[in-house]
Amino acid sequence: MTRREAREQAFIVLFEKIFDSDASISDIVATAKEAELIKINNFAENILNAVEENFVEIDEVIEANSQDWTLARLPKVSLSILRLAVAEIKYIDEVPNGVAVNEAVELAKKYGTNEDANFINGILGTIAKA
Repeated sequence: MTRREAREQAFIVLFEKIFDSDASISDIVATAKEAELIKINNFAENILNAVEENFVEIDEVIEANSQDWTLARLPKVSLSILRLAVAEIKYIDEVPNGVAVNEAVELAKKYGTNEDANFINGILGTIAKA
């Protein structure tokens, strides 16, 4: 599994988390693995663990850099991608910030719209520079 595929699997888990807020990310992963719905490799698990361990801080970073947008107003796809990318930027040292931003934009193009991709690129560019 490539890192791009691993990110996509992590994105799916984070998107699911939005709709099942009572479940932990690790519970969603365990259920998905058990049902053989997705495959999660070590890289995806590292990202998901970083999100789970730093969920509040990640959301604070996103909200602080989303001018005039609250988390509740963000499209769910964009929020999931932003959580994934912020976790990579802040907590996964082996991933260069530019790669994390680019991969997030590619996910947004695939699962969202060009406007989502531009929005995500702007927010993550600001976060990566900080």
